Amino acid sequence: MENYVAEDLWKSLFCRSRHAVTRREMLGACPRNHRIFVGRGRGIRFNMVMKKTLRPWQVDQSLLLPPSVHDFVPSDHSAHFIRDLVCEQLDLSVIVESYDEARGNPPYDPRMMTSLLLYGYSRGVYSSRRLARGCEERLDFMAVTALNRPDFRTISDFRKRHLVALSDLFLQVLSLCQKAGLVELGHVALDGTKIKANASKHKAMSYGRMKKAEPDLAAEVSDWLAAAEATDAQEDGEFGSERRGDEMPEWMATKQARLEKIREAKASLEAEAQAEAEEKAQQPKKYRGGRKPKTPPGTPKDKVQRNFTDPESRIMKGRDGFIQAYNAQAAVDGAHQVIVVQSLTDNASDQGELISLVDGIKANTGRKPREISADTGYCSEANLEALEQRRIRGYVATGRQKHPDGGQDKKRGPRAEAMRKRLRKAGHRSRYRLRKQIVEPVFGQIKEARGFRQFLLRGIAKTRAEWALLCTVHNILKLAKTA
Repeated sequence: MENYVAEDLWKSLFCRSRHAVTRREMLGACPRNHRIFVGRGRGIRFNMVMKKTLRPWQVDQSLLLPPSVHDFVPSDHSAHFIRDLVCEQLDLSVIVESYDEARGNPPYDPRMMTSLLLYGYSRGVYSSRRLARGCEERLDFMAVTALNRPDFRTISDFRKRHLVALSDLFLQVLSLCQKAGLVELGHVALDGTKIKANASKHKAMSYGRMKKAEPDLAAEVSDWLAAAEATDAQEDGEFGSERRGDEMPEWMATKQARLEKIREAKASLEAEAQAEAEEKAQQPKKYRGGRKPKTPPGTPKDKVQRNFTDPESRIMKGRDGFIQAYNAQAAVDGAHQVIVVQSLTDNASDQGELISLVDGIKANTGRKPREISADTGYCSEANLEALEQRRIRGYVATGRQKHPDGGQDKKRGPRAEAMRKRLRKAGHRSRYRLRKQIVEPVFGQIKEARGFRQFLLRGIAKTRAEWALLCTVHNILKLAKTA
C-alpha cells in the first residue's frame, strides 16, 4: 500500500534530512512493520507492509471476574498436590488444637502454613524471608496460600512453635508411600552425609586453648575493673548526671562475655569427660599393654573442641575439608528411592548408626528388609553380628579402596573376612553396587537439586526436626510422581 504524506508533514520531516528519516519520525509505527523512503520530489513515499499481527497487551484492563487460585499454575503442578495432600490426607490435629485462645486476631490457617512450608522446601526455599517474598511475587506460592501473605516473622514463629509436630509428619507420609506401593523393602541402602551447622568452625576452641585463654582473659578483665574503679571520680564529671560513670565499656563487655563463654564450654567438656570416665569404670576392666594415657580419666583431651555458636555441632571431615557440621543419616528403599528411616547425630562416625537404622525400618514400616547395603563406615564385627541375628543379608564394604572388598584399610575379624569373600565372589554383579544408585542420588537431590547445604536452626534437637522435615518433603515428591 502506497500513500503520500501531506505537504505540511513532509516539510516537518524533510527539513531535518533530505535523504533519511530516523526511527523517531515514524509516527509510532513499529520498525518491523513499516518502511519509509524519502523521495527527491515534493512528497514522501510511505510504504507500509504488515508482517505479523501481535497479541493484545493490555496491562490496565481489569478482569471481569476474580481469578481462581486453581488457574494460577497448571493442574498437574506440585503446588496443587501438596496443598490437597495436607488438607485431605495428613492429620494436623496436634497443630490445630494448639490454637485454643479465643482472644486476639484470628491466626492463619495451620493447614495453609504447613502447606507453605512443605511446598517451599520442595522448591528449595527454606528462609522465612524468601518464603514471605514468594507469597507476594510467585504464582505457585499464591496457589498454595490462596493469596494470603503471611510475613516472615509469622512463618518463622510457626516453624519454631510446631517443629516437633512437623517432624512427625514423616511417618504419615511414609505410610502413604507404603499404601501407594512405593516401599518394597527388597533392598535398602544406608548412608550418611555431613551437612554444615549454622555456625562457623572458626568460632570453636580446643580445651587446650581454653586452659590458656581463661587465666589470661580473667587477669585482663580484672585489671580493667581495677582501673575503672580508680578513675570513677574523675569520670563522673565527664559522663554527666545521666550516667554513673562506672558502666562497663563495650569493648570490655565483649571480653567479659567471651570469658563467660569459655568457662561455660570448658565446664561442659569436663562434665562430658567425667561422665565418659564413669561409664568406662562400670565396664569390666581389660588388660591393655602400652603406655599410660596422657590425660587422666575424667579430664578432656587438649584437642577436644567446642563451638561457641552451636555447642552441640562438631568438627567433621567433609568433601571440601573440615567443616562445622552434623551427620545426617538415611535408609532408602531401592524400589522408588523412598526414605524409610532418617536420623541425625553429632558423631562423625557412621559405625554406631547401623543397628538403630535397621531397627527403625521395622518400627516405621512393620517389616524388616531382605537386604542391606552400606559403605565401610558401618562395618564392624558387632554390626555384622547384628545383621546375622536379625536374619538380614548384608552387603557391607570392608575397605576404602577402589574395590569394596580390598584396600589397605581392611576391617579385621571373622565376620569381616566372610563379608569380604561374599563381595569378592559376586564381583561386579554384587548387590553392593546398588548402594550408589539408591541412597547417594537421594542426598544429591536434597543438597544439589533443592540446594540445602546448611541447617537454619541450631542445636541437635532442632536440626533433627529440620532433617526430618527435609526427608518428609523428599517422600512427598516421590509420592507426587505416582499421583
